[in-house]
Amino acid sequence: MADSPTILVFDSGLGGLTVLREVVAARPDAHYVYVADDAFFPYGHHSEDEIIARVVPLVGDLITAHKPDLMVIACNTMSVSVMGHLRAAYRLPFVGTVPAIKPACAQSKTRRVSVLGTKATVKREYTQALIRDHGQGCEVTLVGSPELASLAEAALSGTTVGDGDIFAELKPCFVGNPEDTMARTDTIVLACTHYPLLLDRLIKLAPWRVNWIDPAPAIARRVSDLLGPRVTDLVQSGAEIVFTSKRAHRLGPALTPFFGGRIPA
Repeated sequence: MADSPTILVFDSGLGGLTVLREVVAARPDAHYVYVADDAFFPYGHHSEDEIIARVVPLVGDLITAHKPDLMVIACNTMSVSVMGHLRAAYRLPFVGTVPAIKPACAQSKTRRVSVLGTKATVKREYTQALIRDHGQGCEVTLVGSPELASLAEAALSGTTVGDGDIFAELKPCFVGNPEDTMARTDTIVLACTHYPLLLDRLIKLAPWRVNWIDPAPAIARRVSDLLGPRVTDLVQSGAEIVFTSKRAHRLGPALTPFFGGRIPA
């Protein structure tokens, strides 16, 4: 019998659950540790230097404590700031989460794409380089949302979040002539893992129909490829969730769908 691989999914808060859900579906044979750095949330309000100083040593502590076989950085802001530093510091496979600009621009029919992320993600040079390298001549609108990640966290935790608050963050993504289907935004990149938590609301509030690009399925495929064949004869396979603030979560049943039906310890 073989031990199941351990995958550690790390995010600033609960947004990485949208990535976790896809990874669990691809690799049900793994043991999962989900770490939410809620003590430093939201990452979009911190500078790049602050994020590097926070994340690099913290990841070292997490590796020591949980001994993962692979780590998923399920946060765009974190990934575009620290992935190079993490790969230089630790001998562990890392899978990051970066704005899915390449597939969005490849499929856009109107050549108008918006990237909806945190203020930190959209201003990073990494994001600018993705546009230069993979924009394919598209008009790319970068929208740095100051509050949408916090609104998503609140909604998942059961707090009522008004449509007006969500729409205020979403509205700048819709650019062009509303009456001309070929002269307006047709594709929006969800460049924060929190945002798919609100996808049903985003679709409902959109002024017109667009394609929404969520990188989570591609991340899950990459994780599975790196791990290799599934383990079919397991000793143990479970899940746990850790908050860096040390607070006890009270989310209960809201979490189990993201963990593939498992109840995280």
